[in-house]
Amino acid sequence: MKIMFASDIHGSAYYCRKMLDIYSESGAGRLVILGDILYHGPRNDLPREYAPKEVIAMLNPLKDQIYAIRGNCDTEVDQMVLEFPIMADYGLMVLEGKAFYATHGHVYNQDHLPPLQDGDILVHGHTHILKAETIEAEGGRHIAVLNPGSVSIPKGGNPSTYAMLEDGVFSIRTLEGEVVKELKL
Repeated sequence: MKIMFASDIHGSAYYCRKMLDIYSESGAGRLVILGDILYHGPRNDLPREYAPKEVIAMLNPLKDQIYAIRGNCDTEVDQMVLEFPIMADYGLMVLEGKAFYATHGHVYNQDHLPPLQDGDILVHGHTHILKAETIEAEGGRHIAVLNPGSVSIPKGGNPSTYAMLEDGVFSIRTLEGEVVKELKL
């Protein structure tokens, strides 16, 4: 099954709409949102078309297709208006025979790894900077570290991005469909 990963929407109706158009056309069976769904946060400027109520109205009809993780800007108030769970700090998934540890990235990330075994995969957002690489962690463990970047407020000179997992390849793409980075898992 093809899986779409996105992070850091930050309440942008414009970018949420673009992301969901891509999701709908992609044939992906699940949308994994790695946190920071509605609020822009005190360190970020308002994203284009900041309209959290519109984002809610777009995401709630897809509640059975969304797997979401809480970001550092997500709160209990957000959970009251979203019809899919968002309050978990992390989630464990087995996709294509690989163990994925999905989290937002403000607690666990490449510099502070969760408990992972050799060959496991850490996927997170938070930094707004795309990443797809395998690192050698303590004890010689090889861990794939994946970050789809930010849909609405990219940083580090990157474009707005999302990622697809299909046939063992994690590909990070611009909203125009250009593959900017990929990693065979």
